[in-house]
Amino acid sequence: MNRIKKGDEVVVLTGKDKGRRGNVIRIMDDNRVLVENINMAKRHTKANPQIGIAGGIIEKEMPLHASNVGLYNPATGKADRIGFKVLDDGRKVRYFKSNNEVVDA
Repeated sequence: MNRIKKGDEVVVLTGKDKGRRGNVIRIMDDNRVLVENINMAKRHTKANPQIGIAGGIIEKEMPLHASNVGLYNPATGKADRIGFKVLDDGRKVRYFKSNNEVVDA
């Protein structure tokens, strides 16, 4: 089980976008995450009329390492560390370390 999942709201902890929040779009195999509207880069693309691709400058999200983002805790309003615990019914869930509140309800 990963600490960060697709759809989670995260806060960027380091880098040029430090402090910004966004939702995770995709989790990559090499422990990187893609967050919407964070770590944007401009890509210059050449037009290909056979496929129907228009040329120009495209802005797209670039991946961040998972250690550079923290899960947003709505109770505290800040990024928080994540732990794992097994509930009485046998489910393994994530919880916030600061207030022991379960993330996956």
